[in-house]
Amino acid sequence: MIYHSTQDHQKSVSSAQAIAQGISQDGGLFVPESFPRLSALDLRALLDMSYRDRTKYIISMYLTDFTPDEITDCVDSAYTAEKFGSENPAPLAPVSYNGHELNLLELWHGPTCAFKDMALQILPHFLTKSLAKVGDGKDAVILVATSGDTGKAALEGFRDVEHTKIIVFYPVNGVSAMQKHQMNTQEGENVYVCAIRGNFDDAQTAVKQIFTDPATGAILDEHGMMFSSANSINWGRLLPQIVYYISAYCDMVNAGKVAFGEPINITVPTGNFGNILAAYYAREMGVPVNKLICASNSNNVLTDFINTGVYDKNRDFYTTVSPSMDILVSSNLERLLYAMSGCSSAETKGYMDALKSKGSYEVSAEIKAAIAELFYGGYADEDTTKATIHDLFLQQGYLCDTHTAVAVAVCDAYIKVTGDTTPVVIASTASPYKFSKAVLEALDWGEMPESEFDMVEELHRITGAAVPAPLASLRGKVARFGDVTDKDAMQGVVLRALGIG
Repeated sequence: MIYHSTQDHQKSVSSAQAIAQGISQDGGLFVPESFPRLSALDLRALLDMSYRDRTKYIISMYLTDFTPDEITDCVDSAYTAEKFGSENPAPLAPVSYNGHELNLLELWHGPTCAFKDMALQILPHFLTKSLAKVGDGKDAVILVATSGDTGKAALEGFRDVEHTKIIVFYPVNGVSAMQKHQMNTQEGENVYVCAIRGNFDDAQTAVKQIFTDPATGAILDEHGMMFSSANSINWGRLLPQIVYYISAYCDMVNAGKVAFGEPINITVPTGNFGNILAAYYAREMGVPVNKLICASNSNNVLTDFINTGVYDKNRDFYTTVSPSMDILVSSNLERLLYAMSGCSSAETKGYMDALKSKGSYEVSAEIKAAIAELFYGGYADEDTTKATIHDLFLQQGYLCDTHTAVAVAVCDAYIKVTGDTTPVVIASTASPYKFSKAVLEALDWGEMPESEFDMVEELHRITGAAVPAPLASLRGKVARFGDVTDKDAMQGVVLRALGIG
């Protein structure tokens, strides 16, 4: 399997190089030359497999320069019952909401209580094996911009991994109190965390610029280092996310929720477009998917794009109760545009250049029609999000977080508008205890406690929902990191954190 850059089709690399490098030097993202197809026989075989065996089966189709033993080691080391609480790290939870059955794909049972664990527990194993193949003995510097969940999941995944250093930037006022505490108390000798004055888009843009800056790359090379990424711009981050949608379809069939071969709909709360892109790739591989429902919060740039074909980041930015979706530049949309344009790197680069120069672009009529046929775009504002948390708990006794609530609300609206009764899987992306204040406000159960951990205790008291051990254990931990920098100074922060600036 060869991988190409979305902005220069002539650039071809192996999967190990794509994972080790993270992003192409031309600024493009790596994509596989083609998508392996799962036949009906393949899907039937997957029905009887464990989650780990399904993962090995699917990943081996993409990482063709990895040996079977290497893939087995990566998967078995990542998805342990000790880390995820059971042999199935991505279980389905059926609930009824407003008279419709929804199947919540719970992706938050890992060590940091967010869906990013599904990829970031295995990415360090991919990366260390990739570096052994193509790294020329260099250490990897993992550079991360986060809107909340990726940062902690990456820090935990790469903690004390040999031959790696990880630096995480987050918007100082753009994550929840629990997310901030998770990152700033992170243990490990190879980790560094810094807040920026700005939003996630500012952090992400600066990280991409640092990645592709030749002078910075040369400094790292002199010191035996190279950049890599743990954001979903890295193919090694995106690949494991494809697996859980394929696995969810198998679980739907096994549970009798859908007959084998019949389609499902998939709803995903997303800001950077990576999680829903993985669902699209699962469909490209042969999973029967009727509609991909893209759920946004008040930062609804993706909703407008799907409905109009115009992507325009020149709009107000909102800090919401679903901060991991507070994004106006959706990096992984570039990969979808590449696919929809017939793998035209020239057309894709044109759109990305327009986004940089004007802050907007309009896709061709053909791409607009193709996206509209497959995707539905909707959004939930703050009041709707909180009302959904409240109503789902009252109706089912099921407590969800703010991001999952956005997805449930948009899915509910889609069903009402279209009458589509196709069985649906909804990506549930985080534990509600990562956003205790917003969830308590939604439940409207009385006076708000003062501290974050008192809020956690109160939420547990009134709902009975178990508090994940990784979050409960943070109480009393002292922050190791507290630096704040301007977005224009991030490059210097990186070099100083590495001891070379």
